[in-house]
Amino acid sequence: MAQVPFPSNLLPVDGSPEWMSRADNAWQLVAATLVGLQSVPGLIILYGGAVKKKWAVNSAFMCLYAFACVFFCWVVWGYRMSFGDPLVPFWGKPAMSLNHVYLFDKAFLGAFPNATMVYFQCVFAAITLILIAGAVLGRMNFYAWMLFVPLWLTFSYTFTAFSIWSTKGFLSKMGIIDYSGGYVIHLSSGVAGFTAAFWVGPRLNKDRERFPPNNILLMLAGAGMLWMGWTGFNGGDPYTVNADASLAVLNTHACTATSLLVWVILDVIFFRKPSVIGAVQGMITGLVCITPAAGVVEGWAALLMGVFSGSIPWFTMMVIHKRSKLLQKVDDTMAVFHTHAIAGTLGGLLTGLFAEPRLNTLFYGAANQYVGFFYGFHSKRIHTGFRQMGVQIIGIIFVVFVNVVSTSLICLFIRLFVPLRMSEEDMEIGDEAAHGEEAYAIWGQGDKLENSSSKYGSSLYDDVEAGAHKKKHGGVVEMM
Repeated sequence: MAQVPFPSNLLPVDGSPEWMSRADNAWQLVAATLVGLQSVPGLIILYGGAVKKKWAVNSAFMCLYAFACVFFCWVVWGYRMSFGDPLVPFWGKPAMSLNHVYLFDKAFLGAFPNATMVYFQCVFAAITLILIAGAVLGRMNFYAWMLFVPLWLTFSYTFTAFSIWSTKGFLSKMGIIDYSGGYVIHLSSGVAGFTAAFWVGPRLNKDRERFPPNNILLMLAGAGMLWMGWTGFNGGDPYTVNADASLAVLNTHACTATSLLVWVILDVIFFRKPSVIGAVQGMITGLVCITPAAGVVEGWAALLMGVFSGSIPWFTMMVIHKRSKLLQKVDDTMAVFHTHAIAGTLGGLLTGLFAEPRLNTLFYGAANQYVGFFYGFHSKRIHTGFRQMGVQIIGIIFVVFVNVVSTSLICLFIRLFVPLRMSEEDMEIGDEAAHGEEAYAIWGQGDKLENSSSKYGSSLYDDVEAGAHKKKHGGVVEMM
């Protein structure tokens, strides 16, 4: 049979070797960028709109700083500690990911170069730190946060990433199923955030009692970017453009939609009002729950996981939280414990129940090793199904233990140099005390407008005054 030549644009060249799939590489870069957009600007907008007005700048800046700091640490030492040569069974050797010879080599998985994999994994690491920030908004000393980010990335995230995602990690070898980060990202961030919140301490009492969002529409815009960005979050983890990636994307959105609807229905039944903030919480728990299972469960299982993720975290947040002295004591600003630790644990367990053997073979390339409990029971491979559940539970215990211990030690270490919590006086003021900046330059009080004019020049405000002719009609001011 005569060989059909490749079109000229598909021929291997120095920058596109024979082993590389241009389609897979392109999708992986797009998926990574979608995940990056979940953080910058997605969570920046979500946090900035969801907190009290005086904390909008600080909350958004904590996200921006974390993203930049993680990126630097990741390429200098973090990636190789998470996916490089093993130092111990749960940790890799530190090394740089900056040399083009290394970056052009084939990644440990997928038909694309290391440079793409370093970028893809970096945005996952970054969003984990930003999720932790949600638990300590409204009081953590920014200088302490500047130290916390690189330390936690180095001495906590790399442990779980290597153990679970690296092909050389001990839990990976045991056969744990974590499709896209239910353990590494969400369970880790939920436990670490709750632990950090314990050590940092609570917000002011009046802030805990009343902490209204300063802009719910802005918060919804950020939530929308978070939801849609999950297309890359879960759709990029097969490391190839195939049917499993499509299934992962569809399951992600189906579970999330179900979870949101269940949460809203529960709000209506028990509180008589559908809550927008509640809907966002239900959306997040759905996204988190499906993450470890996205491409290895059937569609019906994704819907069922949505029912569980919309109800169980709702119950822990609305009922158990109010009855638990420990949960009441720890001030978790954005309820990260419920939306990520509880939902991530739920997702890991349900993955162990519903993981479909053929889909696992498609994703992992190993037949008869990854079998959900229900399928093992049905196919008379009960031992294999039990073993899978056992591995999933061991993974949960490991992640919880690592994050409680490492986060506590990191906070205690930072406390030797700078306070973890802002002073009471600074917390009364908020953004102005922390950064000398405020989210909204023009307030109802005239003194703010006057101060801004004197500081930056009055041309803008003069133009506004010159173009505005005010008339009062029955107490209403008209702008003509």
